[in-house]
Amino acid sequence: MAASLTRISYSSAFTFSASKTSVLSPSLFASSIKVPTFSPLTVKPLCSTFAPHAAHAISFTRHATSTPASVLDTSTKTFHGLCYVVGDNIDTDQIIPAEYLTLVPSNPAEYEKLGSYALIGLPSSYTTRFIEPNETKTKYSIVIGGANFGCGSSREHAPVALGAAGAKAVVAESYARIFFRNSVATGEVYPLESEARICEECKTGDVVTIELGESRLINHSTGKEYKLKSIGDAVPVIEAGGIFAYARKTGMIPSQSN
Repeated sequence: MAASLTRISYSSAFTFSASKTSVLSPSLFASSIKVPTFSPLTVKPLCSTFAPHAAHAISFTRHATSTPASVLDTSTKTFHGLCYVVGDNIDTDQIIPAEYLTLVPSNPAEYEKLGSYALIGLPSSYTTRFIEPNETKTKYSIVIGGANFGCGSSREHAPVALGAAGAKAVVAESYARIFFRNSVATGEVYPLESEARICEECKTGDVVTIELGESRLINHSTGKEYKLKSIGDAVPVIEAGGIFAYARKTGMIPSQSN
C-alpha cells in the first residue's frame, strides 16, 4: 500500500511539474529561443608572422675574462703531509657529532672550536686520534677513507669541521653525494675519489702528496702511486673558497664591497 502511494505521489508531482512548466513558462519552447550566429574563424598561417629560425640571431657570451686566472689555475696545486686513514661508511655523526652543531662556523672562535672536534665521533677502535687532546688542529692534512664517506645526515658542519681542523683534502673510494656537494659548496676540503681502494694500502702516518694537475696520490712511505678521479669544474669553486666566494670572484653576484 505504501509503495503504491509513493508511486502515485511521484507521478502526481511529475505531472504537476510538467504542466506547470508548459503553462507558466512558454519561453522555454524551442521556437522562442534565439541562437546567436558567429562568423567562421579565419586562421592565418603561422609563418606569416613568425620566423622559426630567427632565434639563431640571439647569442649569449660567457664573460670568461671576468674569471680571475688565480681561481682557475690549479695545474700545479699540490698537498703534502701526513695522512689519516679510516674505513668504510664514515658518517657525518662520526665526523662531527650532533651535540657540536650549535657552534657557528662564521664566528672565528667557534670555527676553531668546531675543528677541534673533527672526527671525534670515531669508535675507540681508532686508537690514534685525528686531533690530539688539548689541541685544536690536526697534524694529518689528508684524510683517506673507504666507500660511502660522509654518509648520514646532510650537515654542512662535517666538511667545515675537517677544514677547520687543518685538513686540506679527503681521498675516498666513494662519497655520499651530499657530503661531496657540501665540500664543494663550503670550499673547506677537496673531496677526491681514488680509482683503487687505497685505504687498505695506506696507513695513518704515511707521508703522501696529492697532485691535482696530475690527478694522482703519491705515498712516499711505500713508494706507490695511485690514480685519482678528476673532479673537474668543482676545483675552481673550492679553490675560491666555496660557491658564494666563487660567484663573487667571477662576477656572477656582486662582491660584498659593492
